[in-house]
Amino acid sequence: NVNKKISIVNHAVSGRSQLPVLLNFLFKAEEGKFSISATDLEIGIEAVVPANIEEEGSITVPAKTFYDLLSSLDKGKVILKTEGTNLLFEGDKIKTTFQTIKADEFPKIYEEKGEEIGIFTNEVLEKEIPGVVFSASQDSGRPALSGVLFGKTKGKKAGFYMVATDGYRLSFKKDAQGDGDEDKFLVPSRILRELALLKEGGNMSVRVSSKSNQIIFEQEDIVMVGRLIEAEFPNYQKIIPADHSTRVTLDRKDFLSAVKTCAVFARETANIIKLSIQKNKIVVSASAPSVGETTIEVDAVIEGEENEIAFNVRYVLEFLSNTVG
Repeated sequence: NVNKKISIVNHAVSGRSQLPVLLNFLFKAEEGKFSISATDLEIGIEAVVPANIEEEGSITVPAKTFYDLLSSLDKGKVILKTEGTNLLFEGDKIKTTFQTIKADEFPKIYEEKGEEIGIFTNEVLEKEIPGVVFSASQDSGRPALSGVLFGKTKGKKAGFYMVATDGYRLSFKKDAQGDGDEDKFLVPSRILRELALLKEGGNMSVRVSSKSNQIIFEQEDIVMVGRLIEAEFPNYQKIIPADHSTRVTLDRKDFLSAVKTCAVFARETANIIKLSIQKNKIVVSASAPSVGETTIEVDAVIEGEENEIAFNVRYVLEFLSNTVG
């Protein structure tokens, strides 16, 4: 039980920090439950593990060492207890002592859980969020583009929408039409990527704490926390075309296979592939003078004009790999 939960919490441990305590797990035994927490001040994760609590208390231990030790052991019961400033770890035929830092030096992951704004189903976690979040920038120097805009509309047809862009591509997903925004939040894309760890655990409650400017995701015995981004998101509605001259309908798997094959040649020429839209098909091609060239035909339904367009193959692959259809 500890091994399964601690592998999730480990994603929030700081890689390097001027604060030594951020390199640690926080262990807390209280009210008949044992919790494990970690934070790098950008995101925080807390998980509760079934345990027999003999004495309440809390302590922090070096995360990497503890995680590596636990991962190397076979299944079985373990005993954790403090002795002075150390934590003793005892299992079948093993005894280990860890240096610790006091729990009161560990920052609080959240002050309050705040107001519930919605529920994420397994389908949202597994399909809808990945289909948007891949377009967000991973450059922390551009705060507005490193987040995903979550909007909640109002009215009889109220619903949620999600938007992400890195300045080169944009992904947009909406549940329903509404009469304007009731509220919207700019959520760090990193915490949304981490939600993939919980996609098989059932529905997830989504809360926002205005007091601490945090968004909180809670699923059974796991809590993930991220600080909302305070930046102006681009006017995405002006970017999305209102009409089109050509529409192509084709099988995603066939198209993905063709693009992957052409990517082998595209990597020799700045990752460029060409799509030639012709009657009843798309021809995907890539060429590299020093290697050769390849063309693949994919059956398609074409509405409108024939055309030819070039793309960065990485962007096409990421889109096709993160959408379902």
